[in-house]
Amino acid sequence: MIVLRGLSKSHDGGRTFAVRELSLEVPDGKTLVLLGSSGSGKTTVLKMINRLVEPTSGTVSVDGVDVLEQDPVRLRRSIGYVFQQVGLFPHMSIEENITVGLRLAGRPPEERRLRARELLGLVELPADLYAGRYPSELSGGQAQRVGVARALAAEPKYLLMDEPFGALDELTRESLRAALKSLRARLEKTVVFVTHDIFEALDLGDSIAVMHEGRVEQLGSGEDLLKRPATAFVERLFRKPAELLEL
Repeated sequence: MIVLRGLSKSHDGGRTFAVRELSLEVPDGKTLVLLGSSGSGKTTVLKMINRLVEPTSGTVSVDGVDVLEQDPVRLRRSIGYVFQQVGLFPHMSIEENITVGLRLAGRPPEERRLRARELLGLVELPADLYAGRYPSELSGGQAQRVGVARALAAEPKYLLMDEPFGALDELTRESLRAALKSLRARLEKTVVFVTHDIFEALDLGDSIAVMHEGRVEQLGSGEDLLKRPATAFVERLFRKPAELLEL
């Protein structure tokens, strides 16, 4: 599992904190959603998990080992990362984009080709139609599916997703959420998913951590947050969703 203990991050020597004294656990095979507005610290938490950012204090452990004691390249290969700006290489085909990490790891061409075709099938983009295309030929939703396929290429145990559907229209987002839930059930991945969308959090999270100003206001299931808000902030945040859902 992923375990965070007393995790804090300051970018100015301790005058202010992006994340403050955060402790969370993400059990194997479960999805934890970090829900919060811009500036609440949720993306910083993701970056500390895979050592793109190092903590000011506290620890991040993956599979029982502090990430600061792990080789960062090896650590990142065990953790897939999907973000809102997909970052596909425009001069590479879709197959090449998906397997770029495998190529850097020295995997043979035929193995890479077969892996790309397998992953395109998983994200519901038929390989015969999409493997040879280029990013400019894809819609936003298709590009995000390729981003998910690329994150899964090295068969990571963990998946970090930073507002991956945030720039897409609502119908596309609903389709991709359904695809992600199907993938998660089939692959049994442990996922940390960042969003500012309450309904997306309720749809995807086994548990939800509501973040505000670098702290966790409440951690619980969607039902806990809707019916038993622990703070005034959480009550205000979930009041309208609870009314819409007639709870």
